[in-house]
Amino acid sequence: MTERVAYAYAVLRAVEGLGTVLEGVEGVAGAPVRLLPEGSGGALAAAVSSVPARDFEEDALRRHLEDLDWLEAVARAHHGVIEALGARTTVLPMRLATVYLDDGRVEAMLRAEADEFSRTLRRLAGHLEWGVKIYVEPQPDTQATGASSAVAGTADGLSPGRAYLRARRSQRHSRDESYRAARQAAERVEAIGRALAAGHARHRVQQGELAAGAGENVVNDAYLLSRDAAAEFRTRVLDAGQDLPGVRIDVTGPWAPYSFAAPPDARSPAPDHAPDRAPDRAPDRAP
Repeated sequence: MTERVAYAYAVLRAVEGLGTVLEGVEGVAGAPVRLLPEGSGGALAAAVSSVPARDFEEDALRRHLEDLDWLEAVARAHHGVIEALGARTTVLPMRLATVYLDDGRVEAMLRAEADEFSRTLRRLAGHLEWGVKIYVEPQPDTQATGASSAVAGTADGLSPGRAYLRARRSQRHSRDESYRAARQAAERVEAIGRALAAGHARHRVQQGELAAGAGENVVNDAYLLSRDAAAEFRTRVLDAGQDLPGVRIDVTGPWAPYSFAAPPDARSPAPDHAPDRAPDRAPDRAP
């Protein structure tokens, strides 16, 4: 028989009907999801699945984290469980690929950190996370523009070399203007967040294969918003870049509060594995 470990998705406030919510929900590796209560009569529970231990041992997991297809499949399953539960109760998402040796270790973690979890759940009740990304957009066909400028410069009586240098300066100036506009957009968004959001978290900008769409990602932030404030926040943030050329603002969400569910401190039984490199935010493209 394949050895199994307990994959933890989230800690949540136990409410009536959660078992029904999980019917038909497939977790990581297609495993069914179950709820482990904090204890007899406890208000907390953890959502877990039994997954093959061999896939989550340290060496195996390190290899898996280099496999974007595997990582995406796990992230989508992880996120799907959290979204299903988040529709009915407040959840504290666990870091992707957090596993414990068995259910007993998960239950011990719940008991040890019950007070801290309860405080965090009260703080997050009625709130969801929204992502804000700001991009510096590539200028349309800069090479062709540079060539045209060089030709124009030659026609103005400049040597080809001087005409080329003038064109390059013009391109750099345009790009610098776009970065200044992006900084202005970021300042506007942060001001909106201060007025409407209950929390603000900064994340590393996305690069390489993680970057979606055209342009350079220069801001990748998350905001915690009450359900009542979310619509106004989204509208105002999207309007913040309308008059700024070379800038694009994307707003994603709502998500469960991934960026605001602080992990328990070191007093609780630590997970048997939760890799530092695993992403701890919602995927940008929900399943």
